[in-house]
Amino acid sequence: MIKLPHISVCICTYKRPELLKSLLKHLGRQKTDGLFTYSIVVADNDSLQSANAVVSDFAALSTVSVTYCVQHCRNIALTRNHAVENATGDFVAFIDDDEFPTDQWLLTLFNACRDHAVDGVLGPVIPYFDKGAPKWIVRSGLFDRPVHPTGMRLAWSQTRTGNVLLKSHLFKDKAHRFNPEFLSGSDQEFFKSMIKTGRTFIWCNEAVVYEVVPPARWKRSFLIRRAVFRGVFSFHHRPNSLGPILWSLMAAPGYVFTLPFVLLLGQAKFMSYMFKLSYHIGRLLAVFGINPIKEPYVSD
Repeated sequence: MIKLPHISVCICTYKRPELLKSLLKHLGRQKTDGLFTYSIVVADNDSLQSANAVVSDFAALSTVSVTYCVQHCRNIALTRNHAVENATGDFVAFIDDDEFPTDQWLLTLFNACRDHAVDGVLGPVIPYFDKGAPKWIVRSGLFDRPVHPTGMRLAWSQTRTGNVLLKSHLFKDKAHRFNPEFLSGSDQEFFKSMIKTGRTFIWCNEAVVYEVVPPARWKRSFLIRRAVFRGVFSFHHRPNSLGPILWSLMAAPGYVFTLPFVLLLGQAKFMSYMFKLSYHIGRLLAVFGINPIKEPYVSD
């Protein structure tokens, strides 16, 4: 009997039991078309093991094998590595605990990786709002992420682990896994190092997952903090690049001048401009070694 390829679906979670419960439910009904088998690894970054009961309840009723492990040190890179260490598949998939996939998600990623003969495949993450979300937050597009044509080869700056399938051989060398020195952005740093060694990653626009956008993220204060954090993050990834700094020096005053006029166009447009202004301010603050966001944000 031919052994089918196996996929280990890795979830890094932190105090989101209800969202994790929904995610596991969707993962339990993934289509395989008989081309592969799959199991689930849940790496809990909460030392109090808040995800344990959810995983146990799922495992008791599901035919899909699930492994539960705990990373006590609060660090997303270490948690990703811990998940990988507990993965047994020929492939490793990552999906965030605030996301949920379509039933064809894994199958679509697998087929794309096989057909294009690449080291990994990434797919789109589409925001999911419940009916109570303000209209302006939906129209603003602040939670929309870039999408690309299927088969497009990706640069490291276009990568992340929110929706990805990777060949497990990428993780054989422990020195080339996720770097715990990066409190945020360890996923992009991983892809950056992999691409430098000749690894190839492509986009598959049909492999869709949805990201739940809870009320905590509808707040203007959250959006501004998120923008400032991204600005700081962008500088630290390109500290010696003068172009982005000069662009922020020109763009920030422009957005300040424009904001009063944009307000007349409604909250969606105003917050879109405020987000961009905050991003440039974050980058400029980082130039002087100032980071007002002391630790990466974690939202409900």
